[in-house]
Amino acid sequence: MSRSMIETTNLVVNLTPRPIEPSWIIEGNPQAQWCVLSKSADGLASTMVWECSEGKFNWYYDFDETILILEGSIVLESDTMPPTRYSAGDVVFFKDGAHARWHVEGHVRKLAFCRKTQPVLVGFALRVFSRIKRTLLPSGKRQPASLMASG
Repeated sequence: MSRSMIETTNLVVNLTPRPIEPSWIIEGNPQAQWCVLSKSADGLASTMVWECSEGKFNWYYDFDETILILEGSIVLESDTMPPTRYSAGDVVFFKDGAHARWHVEGHVRKLAFCRKTQPVLVGFALRVFSRIKRTLLPSGKRQPASLMASG
């Protein structure tokens, strides 16, 4: 099966339930839903729409996640960050291993870019391979450097 090099989608999607781990819930009955919009060929990166109703809960990250809040607002806090409110248009980055306490105020909808991190040596090897590939490919078959991953 061939995968298209460019995929498109829309934020108007059918969301399916994605319950929050019950032991993480601090207060209320937050109901979460999501829809995966795209996945990388290697399965290490994805983009999704996620929304949740009012409540307070812990969240433990086992991947890097960048979120863009589309609607609503949240208050985030952690052991190293005081309670801070974020609303539509705000971007937040959570590193692999982070822990945050979420307080969803009414409702929140976010666009999330998630990436499973690789061990440092694997990442280094991939950057070296990419640099060698760029060096060895004839210039007519290479993509412009601005479109390629930094190496």
